[in-house]
Amino acid sequence: MSLIPRPSNVKPGEKFDVIVVGLGPAAYGAALYSARYMLKTLVIGETPGGQLTEAGEVDDYLGLIGVSATDMIKTFSAHVAKYNVPILMETVDSIFKDGQEFVVKTKRKGDYRAKAIILAIGVRRRKLGVPGEDQFAGRGVSYCSICDAPLFKERRVVVVGGGNSALEGAELLTRYATKVYLVHRRDEFRAQPIYVKLVKEKPNVELLLNSRVTKIEGDKLVRKVTVESLKDGTKRELEVDGIFIEIGFDPDVQFAKRNGIETDEFGYIKVDEWMRTNVPGIFAAGDCTQLWIGFRQVVTAAAQAAVAAHSAYNYINETKGNSSGA
Repeated sequence: MSLIPRPSNVKPGEKFDVIVVGLGPAAYGAALYSARYMLKTLVIGETPGGQLTEAGEVDDYLGLIGVSATDMIKTFSAHVAKYNVPILMETVDSIFKDGQEFVVKTKRKGDYRAKAIILAIGVRRRKLGVPGEDQFAGRGVSYCSICDAPLFKERRVVVVGGGNSALEGAELLTRYATKVYLVHRRDEFRAQPIYVKLVKEKPNVELLLNSRVTKIEGDKLVRKVTVESLKDGTKRELEVDGIFIEIGFDPDVQFAKRNGIETDEFGYIKVDEWMRTNVPGIFAAGDCTQLWIGFRQVVTAAAQAAVAAHSAYNYINETKGNSSGA
């Protein structure tokens, strides 16, 4: 089964109960729960699987044991397809209210209407932008230490970054890997002191400060990483089996701004415990929200998605009741 959804037969101007914006795990989860609530649902997104496409094997989602990321995406897609939820491969440009409905404008395929919106637009992990990074994504290049650390038992790895995610990841990896190289561009870490202390106490960690990764090489898998000193330009080749890039995320701040969605100081969408945004009728789920920053997992995205769909269902029913009583 292909990752690309079957062509959708939805028509511009068509009305739905819920439109889910995004195409990662949170979007699939929201679509599934919305459909199970018997809500007419449409998913509009760009890349099936979202960030999950950058993963290799996934072994931390209950019930799916050692599944490849590709197979996991296919499983999610098949589950949503069971409920005949159409998926439109398209980019959402803007969302605005028109009476009791929201209008979702896409870049190429027209406008669509819904009573409620669930934003599951995710975030983009920052990349190093070095040769070999894209080539070995999911084959030794990982962007999630928490997700993939157990896959590198008795291996040698590199962690890149200086914040909490990098230091937490490095500390976790010391429990699996025989050697952990921690590469950071500066001579001091931005991470909380407790994480720095824990990492520095580990005998199998080597700190490479004032340094940067310039190249990732291998055959079918990562085999070598080149690190350059920012002080004197000297280069060192590290024979490793994997590299964990933990240099942060970039939320889609502009999307939130132009659609009137409130964000926190870092650009993540603000939601309450029921995934409600500041705009009544618009909900958000997954990595794009400010909840549980530092613990981005497929299972947490799916959990938020279920809650968002539940809230959308309640909102639609409440709105219907208010309208009929007016």
